Amino acid sequence: MPNPEPRNRDAWLFWITALLVLGAGLGLRDPWPADEPRFALVAKQMLESGDWLFPHRGIELYSDKPPMLMWLQAAFYTIFGNWRVAFLLPSLLAALGTLWCVQDLGRRLWTRQVGLYAAWALLFAFQFTWQAKKAQIDPLVTFFITFANYGLLRHLLLGGDWRWWTVGWFAAGLGTITKGVGALALLMLLPAAFASVRGWPRVRVHARDPRFWLGPLAFLLAVALWLVPVVTVALSRDLPEYRAYLDDILFRQTARRYSQSWDHHQPAWYHLGVMATMWVPPALALPWAMGAWRRRLRRRDPRYLLPLAWWLMVLVFFSIPDGKRDVYIMPALPMMCLALAPLLPGLLRRRFARALVLALAALLALLFLGIGVSTLREAGSMAMRLQEQRGLDPAGIRAAAWMLLAVGAWATASLLAWWQRPVVALFAGLGGLWVAFGLVGYPILNDASSARGVMAAAGARIGPDAELGLVAWKEQNLLMADRPAANFGFKVPWDEQLRAATAWQAQAPDRWLLVQEDALESCLDPKRIELAGISNRRRWWLVPPGAVTGECVPSAEEMERAATGQAREIAD
Repeated sequence: MPNPEPRNRDAWLFWITALLVLGAGLGLRDPWPADEPRFALVAKQMLESGDWLFPHRGIELYSDKPPMLMWLQAAFYTIFGNWRVAFLLPSLLAALGTLWCVQDLGRRLWTRQVGLYAAWALLFAFQFTWQAKKAQIDPLVTFFITFANYGLLRHLLLGGDWRWWTVGWFAAGLGTITKGVGALALLMLLPAAFASVRGWPRVRVHARDPRFWLGPLAFLLAVALWLVPVVTVALSRDLPEYRAYLDDILFRQTARRYSQSWDHHQPAWYHLGVMATMWVPPALALPWAMGAWRRRLRRRDPRYLLPLAWWLMVLVFFSIPDGKRDVYIMPALPMMCLALAPLLPGLLRRRFARALVLALAALLALLFLGIGVSTLREAGSMAMRLQEQRGLDPAGIRAAAWMLLAVGAWATASLLAWWQRPVVALFAGLGGLWVAFGLVGYPILNDASSARGVMAAAGARIGPDAELGLVAWKEQNLLMADRPAANFGFKVPWDEQLRAATAWQAQAPDRWLLVQEDALESCLDPKRIELAGISNRRRWWLVPPGAVTGECVPSAEEMERAATGQAREIAD
């Protein structure tokens, strides 16, 4: 057989690497906090109840986010019948789709090599890889926004393609019903309009063509797929909880969250710090890319203007409100990598750039070797966190230490093997980290991180025939319970949950309660309650029948402790 062409070999190498890095560990863990158990629980309850329009978290309606991610998780479960696969699969496919959009855009706007440079830069940007291996909404909305940008840029910069124009708007609509910020993709039209009016070459908006309106219609159609049925059904039921659901998801969680942020307060420059740290390694090139971008903009090259201006507008948009999280800015990362990619071949030939990348690869190796040694000796902050916050026993801590040492050794070997090709050495080290974390780290941390260990211990202690009620519970407790568990609301104050739970317990024999430590009150006999375990920095207690000594009326101190704990849980 003839050898494959080098360019095809390079493409195959990239996609195999991407699948290994992003897919390693699929099926080896359960959902981990903060958000993963919430979405998986909602998806599970969708399937159990048959109600796909109005998600539930326990007995309450869940209105924090539109249900797109949960729909996909539930759909994949119906196909594969395995929650460990189904809950992570949307993020994996979304990440691969985002990489394809960036790679194909780079190829079409510049060259095949530029497309692969953009994709490699994005694949190993820390925030992208970290989020792609988690089951949160952000990888999915990043894909829809990037896919929308892909369609818009193919129309605006490549001669006017009305099919991709329509697809781009439709993708922006799907992004909007995934997370309200999906419509930000349409900001790409502003720099395009500016360039078109100023006569920049190769860019046209074609606003006077009647086909222009196919885009807005496609956007409205995508949004209507969810909005029309949910509003129609909610209004037809005419129940206050459904009206409250509409008000929360359509107004409070969007416009009000943006204009009157009530959590995650950060300074205006917060996202600059996120980009400088979590977008490494490609962000290291930004100080030298600024001058090159300036020169290309002076030449009126719209291939740089549109993604760079869009990135800037997204940054400004998320910097205005007080409430900020690091993941908010992630949808801008693919366009940054796209605009950076044409500069990377020349930049990486410079001595200082190669030295910087080599230093980062060496730092990676030394960091993991050092942390591994200190953890193996059960010293240092890592060992302390694994023991006190994750509840790992000494055997689990040793296993984690050996994994860290293995990552450090692999990074060192990569550095020695490819020191003359620093980028290869760095990416090999990072690839080893992500693969080891998925294949080895997931099993080590899963029981403590997912609450599976606590819930299994609780189930074994109370026996197969007992009933279980949850107080001050987290989504992972209800999700990981080995039997149908009673709950008394999630946002209901913890003291009210405890009163309802003790009343429920008194109604039948062999009913147990699992209570988070901060919700315990003096009405529970401390000599009879039992520690079920530690999970996610929280201690959980089993309350057997007969352990309630009187009416549960919290003291001022107990109310303050419970209120503080619940506020922390809701903020998470």
